[in-house]
Amino acid sequence: MRNFSGTKRIVIKIGTNILTKDGGLDGAYVRQIAAQINGLLKSGRQVVIVTSGAIGMGVGQLNIAGKVQNIKMRQACAAIGQPLLMAEYRKSFLRYGVTVAQVLLTAEVLNNRKTYLNLRNSIETLLRLGTVPILNENDSVSTEEIGTAFGDNDRLSALVASKIDADLLIILSDIDALYDKNPREFPDAKPIPVVFEITQDIIKSAGGAGSEHATGGMKTKIEAAKIAANAGCRMVLADGRAKKVISRIIAGEEVGTIFMPRRKLSNRARWILNSAAAGVINIDEGAMRAVRAHKSLLPSGVISVDGTFEAGEVVMLNNNAKAVTSLGSAQLKVLAGKHSSEIKRLLGPGHRDVVAIPEDIVFIDY
Repeated sequence: MRNFSGTKRIVIKIGTNILTKDGGLDGAYVRQIAAQINGLLKSGRQVVIVTSGAIGMGVGQLNIAGKVQNIKMRQACAAIGQPLLMAEYRKSFLRYGVTVAQVLLTAEVLNNRKTYLNLRNSIETLLRLGTVPILNENDSVSTEEIGTAFGDNDRLSALVASKIDADLLIILSDIDALYDKNPREFPDAKPIPVVFEITQDIIKSAGGAGSEHATGGMKTKIEAAKIAANAGCRMVLADGRAKKVISRIIAGEEVGTIFMPRRKLSNRARWILNSAAAGVINIDEGAMRAVRAHKSLLPSGVISVDGTFEAGEVVMLNNNAKAVTSLGSAQLKVLAGKHSSEIKRLLGPGHRDVVAIPEDIVFIDY
């Protein structure tokens, strides 16, 4: 379970609350991280960093007291803090002759199949060049409320690990492990060293948000573990302030909690599963049984449609699956309950006779 000798590609997520100290970026800590990652690079491994901290850096630079909640101000703080954050990473890694690259993301980039593939190719190229890509959510231009698109970068780190077929995701946080109950409320709470399956009990026990400038908590880390599991990627949650924590994890020490993968989906299936649904196609029980049996979804099984979407977008099938639809919402409203043979008469020539093919349907059952 903790044998990482064959691990070649690693994504490391570094949380806001362990990057900062006394209201500012902890340069000494970044240097320690750089030293450990340099060791991984020397051993022939590839590393991608997903970092938080831009908003906190901007808040510190502006000497703002307390938590900034106004969205526009948080966007401004992110814009100010991001170059300061990257400057510290660059300086720390240059001590070892390692080049870093900045990659800023929005949820829209990952939801669009074309930009998703372009991003994957970009990261692959950066890794081949021997650089360390450093990714962050582009808070200054994100169209969603900051922290909701990915979940304090926990979910983003798992999406990146899934995208680039990473072997291991390491989430460094002040949450040092998954516990059998909330350690803040129960002094006898015990850490769980290994999780083979994320049950409903585990999901329900997830807590709230983290530090002052962060938005994540155990809930977002469990979501990250689920995403990583679908990519066949192990995930370790550990105390980022523990001495030489990355090196110790790779050496196989029982540090934090390791989440084991349950299934490995194709890259396209993972993109479908992790994309935001543009709407919902409500289907009957017979149609659901058919798609579970790896058959196409036909118009005759459609009951109704929620939302407005175009052909080629990702939608929900009831609450059970996600799919790339071959027909838009307006077309499906016309065809709901109809036989496939009626498509040409109702919509004209040139339309597919199925709503979704088996290869484009992914069940969200975990």
